[in-house]
Amino acid sequence: MARPASSAPSGATNNIIASGSLAAIRVLIADDNSLFRDGLANLVSAQPDLHVAGTIDSAAAAAEQTRQVRPDVVLLGWSATATASQRIFAAIHESKLTTRVIMMVSEDGKEDFAEAIRLGCSGIVPRKTSTELLLKSIRKVHAGEIWLDRMSTADVIRRLSKKGSGNVAARQGLREQGAALSTREREIVGLIAQGFKNKDMAERLFISEQTVKNHLHNIFDKLGVSDRLELALYAIHHKLHEGA
Repeated sequence: MARPASSAPSGATNNIIASGSLAAIRVLIADDNSLFRDGLANLVSAQPDLHVAGTIDSAAAAAEQTRQVRPDVVLLGWSATATASQRIFAAIHESKLTTRVIMMVSEDGKEDFAEAIRLGCSGIVPRKTSTELLLKSIRKVHAGEIWLDRMSTADVIRRLSKKGSGNVAARQGLREQGAALSTREREIVGLIAQGFKNKDMAERLFISEQTVKNHLHNIFDKLGVSDRLELALYAIHHKLHEGA
């Protein structure tokens, strides 16, 4: 069963930040644990720049609720392979929503990290994380950044490394190859590691999107990575983005 925004805690009914006209970040909370779900709703609704757009407690209405609510951020309490999660990701992709997803994981959910990122998850946060870090992750992910703690990053990198073991030599020499990147290429690696999209990088660097794509193609070839996810994670892990 899904709860619309009107059934969220009373503090979440105002979708405009009191101090100005800027719309608050609309958050959809998806989890089948009522205690955990309601606790998140109360926490989010207490923030002046956040708004609880609705809640989902089962797979039945996951896709429909996501399409109807069109949230800025989804706090996902299920694993990436769960039916409800699959429906939420599908709804986001099929409806071409700009919604960003943060998956909240428990200790036994680590096997889902790489799959979650590949499905489009923008952040992975432990269920036991601090209030401060959870709220920060929502704001950072909404701003376009990728949010992974050190353990999550290491786990995803390890799994991607195993999956791409056919290119071990390229990966082992990544740090050395990184030194061969041009100044512009290192700038782009740094922005990719921060979660920037091609359009955003083009505007920031005052170049065309096609030029960004050309640079990425060259970077992939030099570093031996197959996509921007691997590039971002390896850049962070090997500190290739530092000083870019």
